[in-house]
Order: sequence, then C-alpha cells, then structure tokens
Amino acid sequence: MKNISKSMVLSVLSLMFTSDVFASSTTSSSSEKQRLCGVFQEKIAVYEQNMRTDAYAQKTLKSYENRAKLYCSK
Repeated sequence: MKNISKSMVLSVLSLMFTSDVFASSTTSSSSEKQRLCGVFQEKIAVYEQNMRTDAYAQKTLKSYENRAKLYCSK
C-alpha cells in the first residue's frame, strides 16, 4: 500500500509540473516575443551570409523566416 501511494504522489507531481511547463510555454509575454523576434532576425542575417546552396539550407532559412514572422508580428 505504501509503494502505491508513493507512486501515485510522484505521478501527480509529475503531471502538475509538466502541465505548468507546457502552459507557460504556450503564452509569451510581449518582451519575450520581441526577444525571439530579434533572435530570429539575427539568425536569418547570419545564415544568409554563410548559407550553403542545398535544399536543406533553403528549408532551414525558410523555417527561420517563418518563426521571425510569427514572433515579429503584433
């Protein structure tokens, strides 16, 4: 009985922790969006300067551009 209770408590605590982490990661504050906007704009600029010419590099650049668009929109 004691092991079941301990296991149950650990399961509940784990569930509470993960749900809190996911809830906080889905809502971004304005300052966090601005920070991420700057991060992806910088990534795009640096990546374009050093970019290879293969399809993978093109997809990576497109991914950075999509994320910049997401975080830089108001």
